[in-house]
Amino acid sequence: MKETGYRVRICNACFALNGKDMEIAGNYFLPSGTEKALRIMKIMKTTKKVTSALLIATYNWPEALELLLESALKQRVMPDEILIADDGSTEATRQVIASYIPRFPIPVHHVWHEDKGFRKSMILNKALATTDAEYIIQIDGDCMMHPEFIADHLSCIKEGLYVYGTRVRIKESNVERVLKEKKIRFHFFSRGIKKRPRGLRIPFLSALFGVRERISPRFRGCNVSFWRADLIAVNGYNEAMEGWGSEDFEMVIRLHHYGIKGRRLKFKGILYHLDHPESSKFNAEHNFALQQKALAGKYRTVAKGIAQYLKK
Repeated sequence: MKETGYRVRICNACFALNGKDMEIAGNYFLPSGTEKALRIMKIMKTTKKVTSALLIATYNWPEALELLLESALKQRVMPDEILIADDGSTEATRQVIASYIPRFPIPVHHVWHEDKGFRKSMILNKALATTDAEYIIQIDGDCMMHPEFIADHLSCIKEGLYVYGTRVRIKESNVERVLKEKKIRFHFFSRGIKKRPRGLRIPFLSALFGVRERISPRFRGCNVSFWRADLIAVNGYNEAMEGWGSEDFEMVIRLHHYGIKGRRLKFKGILYHLDHPESSKFNAEHNFALQQKALAGKYRTVAKGIAQYLKK
């Protein structure tokens, strides 16, 4: 019997049907003139892929950045682009980035400014202003990602939410060996790591951790994702904060005041952090005071943020 209708290919289309998240992929025959055919064709027409960017903050540790980029190449799901926010690193970092750009199937953008001290907020704003990606996954340049890291963050995308995870810590005494061996894969029994349970990836347990009305003390800016539009709405990172500390927490305080809530990414979104001597805490008290001011004043925005870099 000859088929009449439409033969179509549906690839990785994610949608909500009757209140449930669904995913379909494969070859489907849609009989003409049927209600089911029309429904599925409508889904195909209206489903839109969310564009994403991986945002990496780095400063003068090219050996660590190399391992991070190597772990990015091993991702099962790639973002649409990579943004490297470089707070004034030397030529060695530029060379590492240049060597990796041809290896990626996606654009890699190196956003750099002159080294005039710890200006992480400023370089993050500058990098975020260069992209049109709708969703941002942010990490630090001294971390390595589990192969499912990007996929895990993207699986939790939802309007009105940001997502935050934590990190497994590679002991400072073990960092030299990891860098020398260029090791990017770890497991629960790997030697020289701390906070081992954070390295367990058990997706069905992750669903037990829901949305939080308040900011979690476990929030870390080295493992967070958010809608770029939400960040722009609160004017991005606060450039009044120079020096180490509080810029990530202050930003997320303003997101909460704007009505955005956080979801904890537990048992997914695994990240490995290379421990190192603490940075100078110059200006830490000033930054903390600005954080507490934002918290007490219910501020949603700041005077000097990402807006100055956006296209008019």
